[in-house]
Amino acid sequence: MRRLLGRSVLVVSVLLLAIQLVPYGRDHSNPPVVEEPAWDSPRTRELAVRACFDCHSNEVRWPWYSHVAPASWLVQHDVDEARRELNFSEFHLPQHGAHRADDEVARKQMPLFAYLLLHREARLDDAERLELVAGLKRTFDEDG
Repeated sequence: MRRLLGRSVLVVSVLLLAIQLVPYGRDHSNPPVVEEPAWDSPRTRELAVRACFDCHSNEVRWPWYSHVAPASWLVQHDVDEARRELNFSEFHLPQHGAHRADDEVARKQMPLFAYLLLHREARLDDAERLELVAGLKRTFDEDG
């Protein structure tokens, strides 16, 4: 039994080392900020930075675990998807998720629960959530 356990640990260790060679999940780029929305207030931007920008902007703070596979694969996928849907740093381009953002925050679908587990600073209390929802509504209604 000890021999089997030893071999299993060795196999798992080799696999974990081998997957570090997979290049996906290593593109931790933050392209330049081109244009942000016309925020309705500095407070709305402050709350959005805290709760949204680590996925929905070009100002992502890449945590240590985003450099280690397989976590790096998940983080890269989530940021790529989030930027495709809504990128607060590229408002010169169409932002398909902008007009749903307030609803997603109101229904507590954003920020994602899994993200909040590791990022306490992104948690919004009820008053902050209501502030952000109202601010996003005003911001995106003004943008058109």
